Amino acid sequence: MGSLLKESYAEFLDSLKDAGVAITDEPSVRERLAEASGWRFAFMTLAANGRSIGIRFIDRGARNNAAKIRTAFARHEFPANADSVFAANLAADL
Repeated sequence: MGSLLKESYAEFLDSLKDAGVAITDEPSVRERLAEASGWRFAFMTLAANGRSIGIRFIDRGARNNAAKIRTAFARHEFPANADSVFAANLAADL
């Protein structure tokens, strides 16, 4: 069952990338999420505060794929407003 959870964060990141989100220092993001007991919370923390350690989520067309981002967050069982919080952080990088 643990491997299913680990696949979930990887699939989630791949979904974001497919929606037009670039991830700086992606190997570090994947490592941190793999080690976290609550990878969803860890992801939201990195999205909000990762810049200081070189982690950024950059809009490379994501604004045009908002539905894909919402779907990714919903499919991976994030809290209801997590996609909006994430989108606001992407907009700040523009």
